[in-house]
Amino acid sequence: MPVATMPPHRHVLGRSPARPGGARRFVRRLLTLVAAVAMGVGTLTAPAYAEPSVDEIEAQIDKQWEQLEPTIEQYNKVRSQLKVNKQKSAELEKKIEPLALETELAMNRVGDLAARYYISGPSQDLGALLVSTKPGTLAEQLTMLDRLASEERRQLQGVLAVRAKYDGQKLKLDTLIVAQEKQTKELAAKKTQINTEIKRLQSSMPKTVVPAANGCPTIKGVVSSAARTAIKTACAQVGDPYVWGATGPNSFDCSGLTQYAYRAAGISLTHFTGAQWNEGRAIPRSEARPGDLVFFFSDLHHVGLYLGNDLMVHAPRAGKPVNVSSINTMPVAGFRRPG
Repeated sequence: MPVATMPPHRHVLGRSPARPGGARRFVRRLLTLVAAVAMGVGTLTAPAYAEPSVDEIEAQIDKQWEQLEPTIEQYNKVRSQLKVNKQKSAELEKKIEPLALETELAMNRVGDLAARYYISGPSQDLGALLVSTKPGTLAEQLTMLDRLASEERRQLQGVLAVRAKYDGQKLKLDTLIVAQEKQTKELAAKKTQINTEIKRLQSSMPKTVVPAANGCPTIKGVVSSAARTAIKTACAQVGDPYVWGATGPNSFDCSGLTQYAYRAAGISLTHFTGAQWNEGRAIPRSEARPGDLVFFFSDLHHVGLYLGNDLMVHAPRAGKPVNVSSINTMPVAGFRRPG
């Protein structure tokens, strides 16, 4: 008996068995494609944040300083006015003290009169009149007492008028002082706020940068934190006098300045150019970086702290204070890197 078979076309048209794994792979591929497209769109619409450059940070600091400097001057103005007005107030207070005493004494005198002639009553004066041989005695006495009371009142009114004048002046001064003290506090708070912002901006400087300060330019390419500290310390001394043999903190000679600068960075140098030459590592001029020591003349009798761009901060000579100048004004002997 022949076995029944399925026609060939049924194999072609028939449905293949389901494969669950294939569906999952398709979904994964679709999700990967969507994620890739989303990332691509995100990259186009949200560019990477760029850190501000040194020049941009310096510009922001300059802008903050423009706000701070007028505030500082206004603060100084208010404080000086406040000092003068407090002195005036103290002087008026001294004038008022004796007037207050005089007023109190005058009031006491008037009070005594009132006690004697009004509280006790006029009966005693009337009795004196009855035993007096002169008919006009009581009238004369009462008139005299009234004149005395009037004189006391006149004196008291004069004292009170003078005191009122000084009280009025002092009130105005006291009111002004209160307003100026309030303004001083407000200005001080504003000054603190701007100072805080400047410090924040300065702290955002790259560690290889020393911001411009006290005659020194903005310095880039600093090789170490020690060099950074030494540069900041040396630049802070710009304007200090040259004194032979001095090592700071208020005057320096050339090796005294470099010693002082690196001492602040925790590096000990001898106060002598020849020793400092040997205490540092030799650096070719082409590789010199800010913070290196630069020596001059064949006998190494002068040294400065290199700032880059052929500039240095140094203590030049008697009569010339610590300053920033070119290294090309003297024959360079070489560079050394402390530490």
